[in-house]
Amino acid sequence: MANIDRANEKITINEVREFESQYGLKLPEPYIDFLLKYNRGYPELSIFKISDEEGESVLNDFYGIGDMKDSLAKVFEVLDGVLPEGFISIGSDPGGNEICIGISEEYFGQIYFWMHDMESVEEMDNMFLLSSSFKDFFDHLY
Repeated sequence: MANIDRANEKITINEVREFESQYGLKLPEPYIDFLLKYNRGYPELSIFKISDEEGESVLNDFYGIGDMKDSLAKVFEVLDGVLPEGFISIGSDPGGNEICIGISEEYFGQIYFWMHDMESVEEMDNMFLLSSSFKDFFDHLY
């Protein structure tokens, strides 16, 4: 299991609910638990596999809620309409790609890798399933 170097003060469940309400979305409980425990951070183990064809990447950091450079809110606003519908970015890699969590019923709780510079004909062509859950993704960073 990965450890996190915490970068921000802890937040409350009320702050999470306020974020959800402001943007009209519902975050998966395992991810909420992560936010309540760490509220952003840099994983000590940070490598993950995208796919056999695409290889591996490195997770820079996880975004958090509050006044910080790369907050969930700021990234959500920048990527709104850019990411496929039903996803929110929760982290990034050094190449400007995003690690996303599903917030729509079809993808709820699943973790995907969004490759920003990959040409896509269909909306999900540049999305790669990394894990069925946040916990599984977090636990399998190496």
